[in-house]
Amino acid sequence: MLTISCNNGNEKEGLNNELNVAKAVKEVRQDIDRLEPPNWWVGFKNTQLQLLVKHSGITKATPKINYKGVTILKVHKADSPNYLFIDLDISKETPPGKFNIIFEFDSGKELMQTYELKERVRDGDSYLGFDSSDAIYLITPDRFVNANPKNDIQPALKEQAINRADNYARHGGDIQGIINHVDYIKDLGFTAIWSCPLLTNDMPKSSYHGYAITDYYQIDPRYGNLEDYLKLSDKLRSNQMKLVMDQVVNHCGSEHWWMQDLPFKDWLNYQENYENNGNLITSNHRRTDNQDVYAAKIDKKEMADGWFVSTMPDLNQKNSFMATYLIQNSIWWIEGAGLGGIRQDTYPYPDKQFMSDWAGAIMTEYPNFSIVGEEWSYNPLLIGYWQDGANNRDGYDSNLRSPMDFAMQRFIVEGLNEEEQWDTGLVKLYEGLANDFHYASPKDLMVFPDNHDMSRIFTQLNGDLVNTKMALSYMAVIPRILQFYYGTEILMNDFDKPGDHGLVRSDFPGGWDGDMVNAFTGEGLSDEQKDMKEFIKRLLNYRKTSNAIHEGETIHFGPENGVYVLFRKTDKETLIHILNKNEAPIRIDLTRFDEIGLNAKRVINVISGESFIWGNTLKLNGKGVYLYSTKAD
Repeated sequence: MLTISCNNGNEKEGLNNELNVAKAVKEVRQDIDRLEPPNWWVGFKNTQLQLLVKHSGITKATPKINYKGVTILKVHKADSPNYLFIDLDISKETPPGKFNIIFEFDSGKELMQTYELKERVRDGDSYLGFDSSDAIYLITPDRFVNANPKNDIQPALKEQAINRADNYARHGGDIQGIINHVDYIKDLGFTAIWSCPLLTNDMPKSSYHGYAITDYYQIDPRYGNLEDYLKLSDKLRSNQMKLVMDQVVNHCGSEHWWMQDLPFKDWLNYQENYENNGNLITSNHRRTDNQDVYAAKIDKKEMADGWFVSTMPDLNQKNSFMATYLIQNSIWWIEGAGLGGIRQDTYPYPDKQFMSDWAGAIMTEYPNFSIVGEEWSYNPLLIGYWQDGANNRDGYDSNLRSPMDFAMQRFIVEGLNEEEQWDTGLVKLYEGLANDFHYASPKDLMVFPDNHDMSRIFTQLNGDLVNTKMALSYMAVIPRILQFYYGTEILMNDFDKPGDHGLVRSDFPGGWDGDMVNAFTGEGLSDEQKDMKEFIKRLLNYRKTSNAIHEGETIHFGPENGVYVLFRKTDKETLIHILNKNEAPIRIDLTRFDEIGLNAKRVINVISGESFIWGNTLKLNGKGVYLYSTKAD
């Protein structure tokens, strides 16, 4: 490794600094094949920046910069002769602007790359993430709306076909399709959009899902371009909504541009196997190894270092250059796109100290930001381990505000599908929520009925419309951040092949010209679908303005006779949520809930608008959810 220190802040170089800057920007050149990040900003708390430079024979060059406040601290040679990594310090006094990086060779050859440091539009404190007041709409973009068929086929990319009859081919959805339907999503009551990854996936097949990234700084041209992504962010912000970006630091796609010329011998995990055409070692997926005090070293290594699948190389975050690259990439997207959150894929799979450093670096720059991590575990102990503030015996602090609550999702589905007995049925929901004592901040967990990797909730609940409403309403009122998958509002399902990813990620009806059913307008929807759509609209729009749901105290009463009652309460509002599994009418004793203080108060049904005075008993006319509030008073 070559280390060169250069200080450009001395008096001699600083005397004519402004003249030098002016001269530099007059000649704009882009001689270098690739330099990342492609730009940066002044004014971050962390003043250091590391540039990845990729160009044939670049290790033989010496880089020089003459710009006020920018200092080259070190220059690192990679194992490959075609990479340099340049450590810069950008002082607090550095002005925004463009400057040239000069690469000098002993032969006298000189290359020049114009670089820009931009002025920040706003400070880091003003980047507000999602919280328990938010309801997030998850979209698989290839399957939502095809607003621009002209970008469906890109000659430079490997997968050329569009075939809507094939659930694993590309179908053509794009960013403009999301932009065109922000109003639809907002009208349903959602406050944020999370799209599955939109970065380039130049894979020969099944590139539609987005999780095999081949360029971390490029929007996939089949979705649009960076300008389209920024338009989406701007439109959401103008509607008081947030854009959540799906990111992947654990792995990339096997066709990533660096795979033909890896910078270091340890850029990937098990890199020697890949380079020598050996057996690719995939992860054992034993995620408990992150916490297991008895776990064997080989199990820990294969969990963290094994490739997620054979087409997704596992990135080695223990390599400091890789770690810095990934951290800077996340910050680049937050700053450049004005994000309102990040969803991080496969959270327990990367090096776990890196994950703490990654999240910590982001939260240092953006203290009010939000990150949700995918920990697909049904064990609350494991989920809680990953949340910031957890009292972990090994001292680990993840800096992660929001793990995903897979455990609660399963409890809800099991409890609604089961017959009512002392240890089955609604008691699963009751005891599942009782696990909240374990979490550092339960309201910062993200709960969801389903997502892009699991059966649709309507399928999980065996096509039972009433149970589906019960599940959705319960998730909407418990102390959690809420996420729905696109199409839940119209009962999209995967009954034909439960759990099949291609079917789970079906096209949203009405997103393509010629669709016989249009869920946006309601044309062709069944009565059940229209009913569910209206139910969700009323539920989420009420949730949007209910401080009792956002911040209220939670009090729930053990299920009795097939009825489970939960309250969310503030000084100004009490919300009453009742789940009733009885098919026949039943009258419940309201005096059991006297501690809530509702006697003689008027409550209104959030869904139907009907109201009554809270007294001694309440008749429930049949199975379903009953949602009341004192808010009208």
